[in-house]
This record gives sequence, C-alpha cells and structure tokens, in this order.
Amino acid sequence: MNRKLLALSGILLMTIITHVLHALEEIDPALAEIANFRQYSATFASAGQPTREQFQAVAENGFERVVYIAFTNNPNALPDADLVVKGLGMEYTQIPVDFNDPRPSEYYAFADAMVRNEGRKTLLHCQVNYRATAFSFLHRVLNENIPVAEAKADMNSVWQPNETWRDFIFEVLNQNGIDPNCESCDWTPSQPGQ
Repeated sequence: MNRKLLALSGILLMTIITHVLHALEEIDPALAEIANFRQYSATFASAGQPTREQFQAVAENGFERVVYIAFTNNPNALPDADLVVKGLGMEYTQIPVDFNDPRPSEYYAFADAMVRNEGRKTLLHCQVNYRATAFSFLHRVLNENIPVAEAKADMNSVWQPNETWRDFIFEVLNQNGIDPNCESCDWTPSQPGQ
C-alpha cells in the first residue's frame, strides 16, 4: 500500500510541476505582441515599451506593478504612462536609467522596489528590453538564486550586452560577490548597433 501511495504522490507531483511549467510557457498572445516580452516566472516579466492597448493586456493578465527604467522623453515612450498604468489599477514606478551610463545605484533602487511587496506580479520594461533584461538578469541571479548561465541565456534571447552594460553587470555582481563567468557564458560585448 505504501508503494502505491508513494507512486501516486510522485505522479501527482510530476503532474503539478508539468502544469506549472506549461502555464508559464503559455503566454497570452496580447502580451507576446509587446516588443521582446519575456516571462521569467509567474510573477516577473520584462519587455520593451508597451502601447496603451498593451498596458490594458498587462493589467488583464494580473500584473500588479509596472517598473519603467528609461526616460519619458524617448520617442517611443508614453509621456503619460504613469496615468495609464495607475488608471488600470496597477502600481507604477519609474527609475530613469541612461542607456549609455547605467549605475549600480539605479539597479539597487529597482531591487528595493522589487523587495517591497515581494511577490507582486511585475512587468519591468524599457524601450526595447535591453536595460530591462540586464536588470532582470541581475535580479534573478542576486535575488532569486537563478544560475548565472540560465539568466544569461534568457538575457541573450534579447541581446548580448555591449561593453558598457557588460561592465555594469560585472560591477554589480562583483559588489555582491558573484562570479559572472560560467562554462556557457560568452561575455564578448556586442558591437554598436546590435
């Protein structure tokens, strides 16, 4: 009897794990239309700039918080994104990050926002998801204990950081005692325009 119960428990556990993993893979097509949308977990995703309509889809998919890490004067930015997001019932946080000069203090401001009300379903975005994937990489490695190789592969599905961003990532990892190197990690900077 115990063997049957153990076997049933194992089957049930595998079914649950498969269901959760499958649910993460099934992304609402409306979210998939957002530039470079990436869903990392049930409560964390990153993307490029959503449109007004896409923010509606973000809210409809249960996101509770939007964190924007670029400047509002970008040609693709929505100048009233804060009003749009708050009008949809979500929390809005902006941390202006200069693409050509990212700073550890800006990452730590983001990390503090993530720790506050931990577990809130969050969309982190910038213009094309370069800044956001770099911050996502750091957050996942430093706060969610995701292996460097896995987080790096996810970041590389959007871009290979240029020298400025590679050095920024290395600086933040170094400040936290994490080695950026792994067997499958290629940190060769992308060339300008990539």
